[in-house]
Amino acid sequence: RCQPISIQGFNHPVYNRHYDSNKGWFQSMFVHEVEARKDAHSNLLSKSETSDLYKIQFHNVKPDCLEAYNNLEAEVQSKLHLDQDYPCDVVGSWNTWYGDQDQAVHLWRYTGGYPALTECLTKLNNNKEYLQFRKERSKMLVSRRNQLLLEFSFWNEPTPRNGPNIYEMRSYKLKPGTMIEWGNHWARAIKHRQENDEAIGGFFTQIGDLYEVHHLWAYKDLQSREETRNSAWQKEGWDSSVYYTVPLIRSMESRIMIPTKSSPLQ
Repeated sequence: RCQPISIQGFNHPVYNRHYDSNKGWFQSMFVHEVEARKDAHSNLLSKSETSDLYKIQFHNVKPDCLEAYNNLEAEVQSKLHLDQDYPCDVVGSWNTWYGDQDQAVHLWRYTGGYPALTECLTKLNNNKEYLQFRKERSKMLVSRRNQLLLEFSFWNEPTPRNGPNIYEMRSYKLKPGTMIEWGNHWARAIKHRQENDEAIGGFFTQIGDLYEVHHLWAYKDLQSREETRNSAWQKEGWDSSVYYTVPLIRSMESRIMIPTKSSPLQ
């Protein structure tokens, strides 16, 4: 009889090969036991000392409107960032350089979690100036989507930094049920990516495309990115982290992004 394999609170289902004479040998082969997890993976992986919630926005902009869009976003972001009545702040804003062209990416933090998000949305929906901004912005967009995220407990806290830098967002769509295993491996792997201060933040989705992970990195330029990533392979343990996490991935994407003038991450 095979027993469930426990990985820090997550139990993989396995086949119960104990023969049940009442069901017959064929049916018994496909009966499996699943031991329930004790907690949601969001509670096991996120930072317990904070209740911050993050929102990431992907805005695809009409090519001839990108400059006007950036100026309009910067004006609104600065007002929200400085207004103490809104429990939110912009972590970073970028334009995609390599990846989806004419795209803007914004990362917001809501201090206080879902109640803070609800408070912000309620106030903004009653803010005539903001409603006018949304109306103007809609004329510049082709499409948009967003996700609500939590940050991994073992990743760096995203804080403002001086530039100039380029940023890479590596997005991974994982197989359902593998988030705990991913977290276990990356909790060890992240120590190999601190030498050049490149790690900005690591997040996983709560609402939107589920089982998606975003890792955010900063580099001086593309050559620095190449050298930093290559140097990780010289560190003992990095190769095994890659070996064990690759099978968990369904698809992955890399964006190289340039910060906008108003972004706290430069």
